[in-house]
Amino acid sequence: MKIRRFLHNPAVTPDEMIETALGHTLTLVAGRHILAIQDTTSLRDDGKQKGHYLHPTIAVDADDGTLFGVVAASFLLRTGKKETHCNKRPFAQKESARWLEATCEAAKLAEAGARCVTVVADRECDIYDEFALRPANTELLIRCHHDRVLADGTRLYASTDELTELGRDIVHVPAAPGRAERDAVVALYTRQVTLLRPKRNTAKETAKLPPETTLTYVEAREIGAPPRTKPLHWRLLTTHPVATLADARRIVGFYRRRWIVEQLFRVMKTGGFDIEAVVMEEVTAFENLVAATLIAAVRVLQMVYERDGAAKRPLTDAFSPEDQPVLEAICTTLEGKTAKQKNPHPPGSLAYATWVCARLGGWTGYYGQPGPIVIFAGLDRFTAMVAGYRIGKLH
Repeated sequence: MKIRRFLHNPAVTPDEMIETALGHTLTLVAGRHILAIQDTTSLRDDGKQKGHYLHPTIAVDADDGTLFGVVAASFLLRTGKKETHCNKRPFAQKESARWLEATCEAAKLAEAGARCVTVVADRECDIYDEFALRPANTELLIRCHHDRVLADGTRLYASTDELTELGRDIVHVPAAPGRAERDAVVALYTRQVTLLRPKRNTAKETAKLPPETTLTYVEAREIGAPPRTKPLHWRLLTTHPVATLADARRIVGFYRRRWIVEQLFRVMKTGGFDIEAVVMEEVTAFENLVAATLIAAVRVLQMVYERDGAAKRPLTDAFSPEDQPVLEAICTTLEGKTAKQKNPHPPGSLAYATWVCARLGGWTGYYGQPGPIVIFAGLDRFTAMVAGYRIGKLH
């Protein structure tokens, strides 16, 4: 009943929850190169015209992959009603405007002291307006969707055909339905390209865009893919300069971190919170629940990535400082006599808290690493224990 009242409270909004989460994220990014990774995921979709979608942006350390938190989130609701064709609407009224809006939100990371902010997105973000109107304090790395005509008259996809290979890199390809895990060897190519402004429906809309914009095109083609396997082939546009093999490898490495947002969606769905199975008709209440689930899923994934303590992240990335004595008290009840039954991480670290939650979730410490489902279950138990601890202190 309390949850229902919370979700239906007019004073509770997704925007306020996301703004609060962003406030915490901004405290963690100073001096770092941050990847602002954005994507859209389906929450409900009838396979035709009706659907409810979430478009989040998360902050990830470009160097070590640390997940810092939520940057922005918006919702897209399709009701099945016929609207004016997108070619007839101003860009600001199109669904695709959400990509540029999220990029503008990501600029707040630079204002908070991040030394560089690179927005990373997949094919749907390959929009001229995104490149032309991005905030000056952001960089872009977008996977290509359009084989554009360039200012020199050539086509984008053919623009590297005559270029000498810069060198090669190894890209780990995770397992997927119908695809085995493998390490792919890719040849890397790059050149500077100039995109021409696309046509718009009115002169006023056209005038908002510069006639051309110059970017760097990076292409990664898999060499010697296994039989009956679709070769890896990434075509990327970026505002970063790329001149050497090391530069190209760095850009490909940044794009590979986009997988983190896919993992986040898995935690929100079948890998953890199962948000798609929720039956809730009232749109506002459902969006409140999704926003809360997004924030919680980010917290779980932060713990998953720091379970070995490699980045030495502090407890306060995902917990309140007041949680530390509770974690230490619980930890003493979970530790056994053998080395593998001892918490190997220092108190006050995120890895220490993750070990406690994993044990609460059923992990024994002996077999493999705890995954998101186990950590989610343990975090749920820990939250209930903290509530009981605080109630006890009142009496």
